[in-house]
Amino acid sequence: MTPVTDSFLLTGKVALVTGGSRGLGREMVLGFAQAGADVVIASRNLDSCAALAEEVEAETGRAALAVGCHVGHWDELPGLLDAVYQRFGRLDVLVNNAGKSPLYSTLTEVNERLWDSVLAVNLKGPFRLTALAGERMAAGEGGSIINISSTAAVHPRPDVVPYAAAKAGLNAMTAGFALAYGPKVRVNCIMAGPFLTDISKAWDLAAFGRAARQHALQRGGVPDEIVGAALYFASDASSYTTGAVLAVHGGIPQ
Repeated sequence: MTPVTDSFLLTGKVALVTGGSRGLGREMVLGFAQAGADVVIASRNLDSCAALAEEVEAETGRAALAVGCHVGHWDELPGLLDAVYQRFGRLDVLVNNAGKSPLYSTLTEVNERLWDSVLAVNLKGPFRLTALAGERMAAGEGGSIINISSTAAVHPRPDVVPYAAAKAGLNAMTAGFALAYGPKVRVNCIMAGPFLTDISKAWDLAAFGRAARQHALQRGGVPDEIVGAALYFASDASSYTTGAVLAVHGGIPQ
């Protein structure tokens, strides 16, 4: 019988995290490396990815590859996967974490460019990357794909309508891809609530604090609190879980 703690290990695995140089992505990269995985850190900012790759290798001894890639650009995604396979020869875990939600004053001020850019990063890119990675994983030893969604998908506010629409689509896509690439590839989703990352510096924190008092845990999440859920989905601990959407939001009222 495999010890329970061993089922969460990623020894010998390779994990790719988009939007991996900061925020929740950074914490998942570090968590995967600490669990034994070699990691690929992808974002538009190659310098930030490279800095984190150096940190990973120094602190964990795992190999880390930095790749500059805009996940909203369809044509860049095959090259991202090629870079992974050229370096490591395999991919076991993909985390579609990159996202964006630009501010706007009113819904009539949401122009086509803003709409398209939000859908490109939060939905179109994850669709294409999941299709490409899932096909390779299914043809090989299998793997795990994790989509990072948002509670905006089920609690949309007027100031995040394009983002909410994209994340709702990501929830639906999770179920479809689980059926498409099973049984060798598992596809799951973490529906994240409010986490206090660098992005939260732009929030009205006083208003957020008042709203958070209505949540069961009465606070925002600390970035490394996403790691447990990510390790669960990435590892053999979730071997009978696919097509699932796991809410990690501190108990937002339904």
